[in-house]
Amino acid sequence: MFENTVGINEIFTVRNIIIYFILINLFGFFIMWLDKRKAKKGKWRIPENTLFIITALGGGIGTIAGMYTFRHKTQKLNFVIGFPFITILEIITIIYFCLK
Repeated sequence: MFENTVGINEIFTVRNIIIYFILINLFGFFIMWLDKRKAKKGKWRIPENTLFIITALGGGIGTIAGMYTFRHKTQKLNFVIGFPFITILEIITIIYFCLK
């Protein structure tokens, strides 16, 4: 009856997790570029909460790289401290669960 269902172990493989982190970080980098571009043109901006959510979902390296590459949000202390803080917490959490 459930022969075609995919098990949780088949979804959360090391390969799929690596692909996810690559994609979320590329998306984080892209979203920082896009927001900077919109800021220059005076258009509707991406909400700051969205940028933090992308970072919290594992895109911290991409959003931090985008922040400094495009010099975007580098004057806002919430971002300069917040993005690295979230990213470091995630790395510590991943290391903890890998060693456990």
